[in-house]
Amino acid sequence: MLAQYLALKQEAGDCLLFYRMGDFFELFFDDARHASRVLDIALTSRGEHAGEPIPMCGVPVHSAESYLARLIRAGCRVAIAEQVETPEEAKKRGGSKALVARAIVRFVTAGTLTEEALLEPRRANMLAAICEVRGTFGIAACDISTGRMELEECAPEELGAVLARIGASEVVAPEDLESMPLEAIPRPRGGFSSDAGATELQRIHGVATLDAFGAFTRPMLAAAGGLIAYLDHVGRGKLPLLLPPVIHSGSGQLLMDEATRGSLEITQSQQGGRTGSLLATIDRCMTAAGARQLAEDLAAPLADKAGIEERLALVEWLHNDPLLRGDLREMLRQLADVGRALGRIVAARGSPRDLGQLRDGLGLARRMHDYLRGKPDCPALLTATLPSLAGHGALVDLLSHALVPSPPTECSGFIAQGYDAALDELRSISASSRRAIAALEAKYRKETRTPPLKIRHNNVLGYFIEVPSKHADRLMAADSGFTHRQTMANAVRFNSLHLHEEASRITEAGAHAQAAEEAHFEDLVGAVTRARQAIAATAAALARIDVSLSHAERAAEGGWCRPEIVEERRLEIADGRHPVVEAALAKGGVKGGTGGARFVGNDCRLSPEDRLWLIGGPNMGGKSTFLRQNALAVVLAQAGSFVPAASATIGLVDRLFSRVGASDNLARGQSTFMVEMVETAAILSQATERSFVILDEVGRGTSTYDGLALAWAVVEAVHETKRCRCLFATHYHELNRLAETCDALSLHHVRAQEWKGELVLLHEVAKGPADRSYGLAVARLAGVPKDVVGRAKAVLDRLEKGRAETGGLAAGLGELPLFAAAVHAQEEQCDSLRDRLQELDIDSLSPREALDWLYQLKTLANE
Repeated sequence: MLAQYLALKQEAGDCLLFYRMGDFFELFFDDARHASRVLDIALTSRGEHAGEPIPMCGVPVHSAESYLARLIRAGCRVAIAEQVETPEEAKKRGGSKALVARAIVRFVTAGTLTEEALLEPRRANMLAAICEVRGTFGIAACDISTGRMELEECAPEELGAVLARIGASEVVAPEDLESMPLEAIPRPRGGFSSDAGATELQRIHGVATLDAFGAFTRPMLAAAGGLIAYLDHVGRGKLPLLLPPVIHSGSGQLLMDEATRGSLEITQSQQGGRTGSLLATIDRCMTAAGARQLAEDLAAPLADKAGIEERLALVEWLHNDPLLRGDLREMLRQLADVGRALGRIVAARGSPRDLGQLRDGLGLARRMHDYLRGKPDCPALLTATLPSLAGHGALVDLLSHALVPSPPTECSGFIAQGYDAALDELRSISASSRRAIAALEAKYRKETRTPPLKIRHNNVLGYFIEVPSKHADRLMAADSGFTHRQTMANAVRFNSLHLHEEASRITEAGAHAQAAEEAHFEDLVGAVTRARQAIAATAAALARIDVSLSHAERAAEGGWCRPEIVEERRLEIADGRHPVVEAALAKGGVKGGTGGARFVGNDCRLSPEDRLWLIGGPNMGGKSTFLRQNALAVVLAQAGSFVPAASATIGLVDRLFSRVGASDNLARGQSTFMVEMVETAAILSQATERSFVILDEVGRGTSTYDGLALAWAVVEAVHETKRCRCLFATHYHELNRLAETCDALSLHHVRAQEWKGELVLLHEVAKGPADRSYGLAVARLAGVPKDVVGRAKAVLDRLEKGRAETGGLAAGLGELPLFAAAVHAQEEQCDSLRDRLQELDIDSLSPREALDWLYQLKTLANE
C-alpha cells in the first residue's frame, strides 16, 4: 500500500493527496501534518517508514466536500485518489492478497470548482492562464462553473491591471516565464502553444475554423492552449463546460489599474471581503447569477456611449414602473442558478437535482418572456434579450415529463411515474414484493408464535429474519423451515426459502430499475448538453434583467438620478454622495455616526476651462470621501447604473486613476512612499485628456521640501501635459500659488470651524483656498494628550514666526526649550492661574473690577 501511495503522491506533486481507504480519504506524511493544522483534526500515525511512524489523518468520504472547501479557502490544492476497482475484481486480478487499484481521478483547485458547496454563489470563480509571445501577453480566462470564456492580450505593463479586473481564483503560466506573477502556478511550457490552442478550441466546439468566433491573435491562442491543457490535467481527460471564447477588448471599456480598484473598493473592501465594497452596497439582485453579472459590470464599466445608454434606458424603464419591477423580482426570487447547474451537468458532475433546476429555470424564463412580450415602450436592450428567454420548449417538456417535481441528488427515484412503462412495472414488482415480505413477516409471527419476530435488511446480509435470543429455539428445529445465518449478542438471524425468493425478486427488480434510471439520466444529460449554448444564453439574459432590476431598485431606494452621458470632457454632479459612506451612516456604521444620520452632498463641476480642482482643508473633513464619490459616480454611470446625486452629467472617461491613501508592499520590497510614487508614475505615463484622476496628499511620505516640490511638479504636469479632469487634495498651502499660472486650476476647500475650542467639521466643499489645516485640532479630537498638543502649538507658533521673519521654515527652533522643560513651564503657568483664581471673591467684585480681573487672567493664560 505504501508503494502505491508514494507513486500516486509523486503524480500529485504539490497537491495534498486524498487517498481513498474504505469510507475515508486518508492523508499521510507532510500532507497529514499540513491538513491536520488547517482542518483542526487529530493527527495520528499508521505503520513505519524509514524507522519512523507515518503521520496520518483522514476525513469521511460522505462529508469530504466541507473539508475540501476549508482546504481550498486556505490556498491548498487537492488530488483525489479513488478506488477504481472492487475488492472482488482485485482478487480475480491478483489473488486474495491483491491490493485494490487506485488512481487520481480529479484535482480540486481554487479555479476548477463546480460543486455548490465549494463555490461562493454570488461571486464568479475565474481561472486564468497567461503567456508571453514576442513581448505581448495573452490572457485566457474562464469560469468553468458557467462555461464563460474570454481571450485578450495586453502589454506587459498592463498585465497587473488585467489580472486585477479578472479577479481570478487561480492563475497558471509557463514555468519559464521571466516575469512570473507571485500568485501564478507554473506549468509545462509545451501546453502554451498557439497551434495547440487553436486545435483544441476547434475540437471542443466542433468547427473547422475559429473565424466565426473572432480574430484571435497568437498570444491569445497560446494562453488558451495553456488553459485547456491545465483543465485537461485537473479533470483527468474530462473537460468542463467551455462556451465559445469571446475577445475582450479594452477599447470599449473604462480602464482601471490594480491600485485604483483597491483604493475605490469597487468589488471588495480594503479588508479583503465583499462587505463594505461598492458592490455589496448596491447589490439588490434576486439571483446569484445576477450578482455575478453585477460584479463583472462594475469591474469593467463601458466606455461606449451607445452601450451605456442602452443599459440606462432599461434601468429607467424599470425604475418608472414599480409594479412591473416587483412582479419581475418576485419571478426571479424562485429562480435557481441555471448557469452553474448547466456547468455541473456538462462537466459530468451533475445530478437529477441539477436537471430539475434547469427544467424550472427554463420554464420560468419562458413565463417571463410571455409576461414582457408586448409591453409598451420596451427598451432596445430588453427587446434584444427577450428571444433568449423564449426557446427550450421541447427540452422543458421533456424534463417536465421525465422528472419528479423535486428530484433528489442521488441517481435513483427521480424518473416520474408514467414516463417509462417498463420502469413503472419494475417498481410495481418491487413494491408488491415488499408488501409480500410484510405479509410473510405476519405469517411467520403467527406460525412460530413469536410476536417480536421481524424481517430486516442491511447491505451485507440483504433480507433476513431476526428474533430475540430467547425465542431462537423455536426456529432452530430441523423441521421449522428456517436456516440459521448469524448469532448476535441479543438476537439470532435466520433465512427461509420464501424470503429468499421474494428478496431475489426485489433485488432483481431494483437492479433493473436502477439501470433504467441511470440510462434515462444519461439521455437527459445528452439532451441538455446538446442545447448548452442556448441554455447559457438564457442564463445570461436572466442575469442581465436581474442586474437592471437591481439598479432600478437601488435608485428608487436612494433617490438616485439617471446620469446624462456626453462626449465632452465634463463632470458635473449636483449634490453628489458617496454610496457606501451614505449607507453606513444610515445604519450607524460609521464611527461617530448614528443610525439615520444624513450624508452631506457636494457639487463637482469640471470642464475644459476648469478641469483641475486643488482642494485643501482639515483631515477628517471629507476630502478623500469627496474625491472617491466622484470617481465612483463615473464607475456607476459607465457600468449602466443611476448615481447618488440630484443630477449628473458624465463626460465619457477612458481611464480612471485613484491615488488615495497608501501602504507599503513588503512582498515586493516597496516602502509606502515608493508605492505612492509608483502609482503616481503610472498616472503620469498612462492618463489621457479623456481620463479622470483623483490624487490625495501626493508627496507626504518624504521630507517637507521634497514632498512640496513633487506635489507642485505633479500638479503642473497634470494641468499642462495630461490636461485631464483631476481632483487634487493637499495640505500644502503653497500650492495655492499655482492658481496664478494654471488657468484651468481652481482652488477649493472643505469647510470647518472652531467653536468654543472644539473643531466642527462641516463636510462641505466650498470655493476658495483653505485658511488653515486644523491639524492640531484634529489631533486633539483623536485623543492625543494635551501636553503633546500644547507642545505642538508652541512649535507651530515658532515655525510660523520664523517663516514670516526670515522665510526659513525652521528658523528659531533652536531657542525652543526641550519637551520636558516646556511641559513643566506650562504646568507652572497653570498653577499660577489657579492661585490667582483662588484669590477672587466673586461676590464682592464690581462690574468694573470683574472686567479688570478678566483682562489680567487672559494675560496670564497667554503667557
